[in-house]
Amino acid sequence: WVSGQITDTDFMAGMGYLVAIGLIDAGEAPSDDVEAAQDGDSKVARLQAQFDACAEIRKALDRLECQDDARQELLVYQYKSSVEPLRVGPIDYYWGGIGSDGNSLESSTVGQAILSLRMLAENTSAENASLSCTSPQICAYDVWDGQNTFKYSGMDFTNGQILLKPGQAKEFNMLFGPNIGYGGTQFLYDPGKDYEFRINEDFGSASIPLRLGR
Repeated sequence: WVSGQITDTDFMAGMGYLVAIGLIDAGEAPSDDVEAAQDGDSKVARLQAQFDACAEIRKALDRLECQDDARQELLVYQYKSSVEPLRVGPIDYYWGGIGSDGNSLESSTVGQAILSLRMLAENTSAENASLSCTSPQICAYDVWDGQNTFKYSGMDFTNGQILLKPGQAKEFNMLFGPNIGYGGTQFLYDPGKDYEFRINEDFGSASIPLRLGR
């Protein structure tokens, strides 16, 4: 069932039979929360099984494409099952918070504060959409502490944008730290201040509280 070799109906019929003959104790009906957790676990298991099955494909290019698709589907599911989206125009942004994978606030060996952010963007519209960031000075994304604007020190936008087709989702990373020039700034951390990640695209604007000191 986990690997998709039998249907949900067949699985439930088999479980019902085992309960009927006494091999499994049905016990009390699970709560909605328990059922939701079980559904989530089975979904992850299925997606992982799909990824593992890709290893059986002999042709290298097809195998890698299969693994990329399965990995992407698992990534999107994990974001959506744990984070509420922030909708800005056609894009839903998902951010897991400081401490989640790829999101941290650290100090370098020379005392420079390094803020690493990773989030998922999904195009919910029926048309292509793009995220824009060509340089620290010309970028739709920055960090704000209520007084100062901080520009990125590193990001993974290809050719200054991330193109999203209808229904497509991609993860992106941004790092704030030393000033790399090109209109950049040095990131300064003050635990007494509240920081926000700001979005200022042509299609809309919004802010995500970062809660760095909490």
